[in-house]
Amino acid sequence: MTTVAPGALIDCPMLQTVSGRPTDYWNDSCAIDELHYAVDRGATGATSNPSIVLEVLGKERAYWQPRILELAAANPSWTESDVTWAIVEEMAVRGAAILEPVFVREGGRKGRLSIQTNPANYPNSDNMLEQGRRFAALAPNTQVKFPATKAGIAAIEQATAEGISINATVCFTVPQAIAVGEAVERGLDAFEASGGNPAEVSPVCTLMIGRLDDWMKVLAERDGIAVDPNALDWSGIATFKRAYGIFAKREFRARLLSAAYRHRLHWTELVGGDIVMTLTHAWQVRFNESGIVPRPRIDEPVDPAIVDELLERIPDFRRAYEPDGLTIDEFDGYGATVRTLRQFIRSYHDLVGAVRDIVLPDPDVKPA
Repeated sequence: MTTVAPGALIDCPMLQTVSGRPTDYWNDSCAIDELHYAVDRGATGATSNPSIVLEVLGKERAYWQPRILELAAANPSWTESDVTWAIVEEMAVRGAAILEPVFVREGGRKGRLSIQTNPANYPNSDNMLEQGRRFAALAPNTQVKFPATKAGIAAIEQATAEGISINATVCFTVPQAIAVGEAVERGLDAFEASGGNPAEVSPVCTLMIGRLDDWMKVLAERDGIAVDPNALDWSGIATFKRAYGIFAKREFRARLLSAAYRHRLHWTELVGGDIVMTLTHAWQVRFNESGIVPRPRIDEPVDPAIVDELLERIPDFRRAYEPDGLTIDEFDGYGATVRTLRQFIRSYHDLVGAVRDIVLPDPDVKPA
């Protein structure tokens, strides 16, 4: 494994481009081989969610199948859900260990592994907080993912007040990002008032830019909206840049994180900002082998004609783009939020099912 010294540049166009700038990138997975690849190329964090854990379970089945059976045998009273969350936690701890040298090198400001709370708890802040506190205690460099739902915003504020580094997920819009930024500020102030050091907390706010693009495309098809198809691929970027300007102006201490990449612009148009980019292994390889050396573009506005068309033709883009486009009571019902929560909850149930198939295999199916 390569050891990356601070500021070192290796075969990673993303880092070569942002040398001397504050942009970081994370690995959008806790798979061990993929995480090593990313850290060797300068990644400073990683993330997980039910979909990712399910994928890792398949990729690393030789390791996890016997481990699942071992846990089930050692804890005969555990439910399949208990076993599932034990596996989620163990995956996180393994990933956090790979990132620990980065965490130490960066004085705790970077090198964290994000773990997502149960997505089914999106309307219940108490349940999210209970699980989040447990996740935060698993390793010094864990980070807890809470959704940017109404209850999630409350959980984010309280968790931050307790010194927990949060990652706001299921977030797509400028209003959600602002609500996260404000909640983190209140939480950090409360943490400092109780004797804590805010510099030891590393909050981030994810904007799932590709999933916002997806939602715009669904709306264009569903509602028969005549819109320039190229404009749809700019919706997430335009929203991210709007949020980035607001975060800088208001001096929010949470950093923005771009996620759910769908195309090259999601990389090249955000280079140079004080942000985090989280990329799947496949996108990292594609970008690293592309030969493209982009220049910093985070401060370049999206073509006003594109933004105007999106604002005029798609009301849900206006709701995402304008700072007052959504109230906190409307967060949970926003289309991209509902679609993503449904997918994450479904992936969680699929993950439990995968664990069940190992612990309690179907007797009607001939063993492999």
